[in-house]
Amino acid sequence: MTYVVTDACIRCKYMDCVEVCPVDCFYEGDNMLVINPSECIDCGVCEPECPAEAILPDTESGLEKWLELNATFSAQWPNITRSRGAPADADEHKGEEGKYDKYFSPEPGQGD
Repeated sequence: MTYVVTDACIRCKYMDCVEVCPVDCFYEGDNMLVINPSECIDCGVCEPECPAEAILPDTESGLEKWLELNATFSAQWPNITRSRGAPADADEHKGEEGKYDKYFSPEPGQGD
């Protein structure tokens, strides 16, 4: 089992999760974070820290796409271990539906 970041993170990117991760398995894209499933130790401390409820265990059904996306982009994006604060418009996008098709960017973020 591993945890995955879903489209609820897109355009929110609150980053509360990155500082509690004991193995630093978060990676930063332009407008979302992902978890490296090979590095995640399944401790679950990140899940309750996410205000957007974007982090879920991969044991929930329908998350195959997100597990693949997390694996793919964690290999391409820089590691992030320190929170920088959410984007100014994060709260406006919290809970929005269909964010992957509208906003997903494959571009990397700045990382640490």
